[in-house]
Amino acid sequence: MLQIDHIGIAVKQLASSIPLFEKLLNSQCYKKEIVAIEKVTTAFFKTGETKIELLESNTEEGTIARFIAKKGEGIHHIAFEVTDIYAEMERLKKEGFNLLNEFPKQGADNKLVCFLHPKDSNGVLIELCQSIPMI
Repeated sequence: MLQIDHIGIAVKQLASSIPLFEKLLNSQCYKKEIVAIEKVTTAFFKTGETKIELLESNTEEGTIARFIAKKGEGIHHIAFEVTDIYAEMERLKKEGFNLLNEFPKQGADNKLVCFLHPKDSNGVLIELCQSIPMI
């Protein structure tokens, strides 16, 4: 069984979105992080067992900027925590899902991540994530 780790929300500006979500969730943003490989800056909030991740593009050519230009601000992805991302990727490939990356890559919040193509999940971008052990 997969557990929801976080819900990613594409925003135009963290500067205005962080205060909005702090009011909405009655919780402070606990972490901001630049993910250079994805060309985004993220901001995280905790709400119960799940996190909310706000994503702001660092460039006009970035995935988040293109998403917002096409669909507007809003839910970008749902991330599920897995214990073995390699095994889960292999299982999902055998089930017929298309992976957007062949190997997991470094994501925000000290996670390895892999995305499933939204055409295989009713238009929802799914992220698999696995915590990287701290050494």
